[in-house]
Amino acid sequence: MTEETDLTTYDYDSVAAPCQKADVKQFASQFLPPLYSLVLIFGLVGNALVVLILIKYKRLRSMTDVYLLNLAISDLLFILSLPFWAYYAAHQWDFGNAMCKILTGVYYTGFYSGMFFIIFLTLDRYLAIVHAVFALKIRTVVHGIFTSVFIWAVAILASLPWAIFHSVQMQKDHWTCTAHYPLYQGVKWKQFQILMMIILGLVIPLGIMIFCYVEIIKTLLRCRNEKKHKAVRLIFVIMIVYFIFWAPFNIALLIYTFPDSFSLNNCENSKQLELAVQVTETFAMVHCCINPVIYAFIGEKFRKYLYTFFQKHIAVYLCKPCQVLHSDKLERASSMHTPSTAEHDISIGL
Repeated sequence: MTEETDLTTYDYDSVAAPCQKADVKQFASQFLPPLYSLVLIFGLVGNALVVLILIKYKRLRSMTDVYLLNLAISDLLFILSLPFWAYYAAHQWDFGNAMCKILTGVYYTGFYSGMFFIIFLTLDRYLAIVHAVFALKIRTVVHGIFTSVFIWAVAILASLPWAIFHSVQMQKDHWTCTAHYPLYQGVKWKQFQILMMIILGLVIPLGIMIFCYVEIIKTLLRCRNEKKHKAVRLIFVIMIVYFIFWAPFNIALLIYTFPDSFSLNNCENSKQLELAVQVTETFAMVHCCINPVIYAFIGEKFRKYLYTFFQKHIAVYLCKPCQVLHSDKLERASSMHTPSTAEHDISIGL
């Protein structure tokens, strides 16, 4: 990730001459803090609203609700570490060795758990639409809780190597929080971790999503549902958005980690690749802000609950004379026909 960009510090074509990357550091100090701040603000608001609505209004009545809640928590965990990395990009690491390891572990736990819950949300939709009868038995809150505990355990295990190898060291005139591997196996450890990240974060999720959504589309095209075309469009949006946000970062990270395989093992190419990793990683982080829109607020029930929350807790204070009008409108909205759970799953994929 961004804090890993100090790993490649030497020009492989000239071991005696270090590869100077002052311009890369300067770019990161100007580019990353404002973008991290935007991701923090929008991601915090969106995911906090998801958590609030799921707990206060939906009350976790299905496996989907459990996964959505955990996905929002994963994004919040990921996002809450950003202020520290933003400060680090602009200055140096001033938070000590323990915080370096803890925040690195939090960052990667949020990253891995977010990817895993996206996978299980995809599988949840697949079961609800393609295997509807079997789904009645398996898609329960209890199963959702058990699988969520398993996902968090795997995510923590996957993030442990990052936390273990990260430490604080003085480089030139500033403190850094970067990965420091064993002397003789450092390259292999670094390559193993990057490959694991790419496989778990892009290859496996994308493969599962393609398989599940192809089967979902086939099922929707066979059934006579008025909203099936909307569901098909939503499915393509989910796949395309996921690929657009995460593929560039994984590709840049792969090339940056294996420069010899792409004949890019010189100082200038290393600096360009490091810049590409920084830009594409920040772009991928925006997916945390998009998740609440794709997986929650695009749903009819979520929009209804969000409207209820806004009218009861925000609009009332902004426009007190309008309170009666808001109440009447809310009652009319509540009296409208609400699709059944099965129809909801088919029509919007949630």
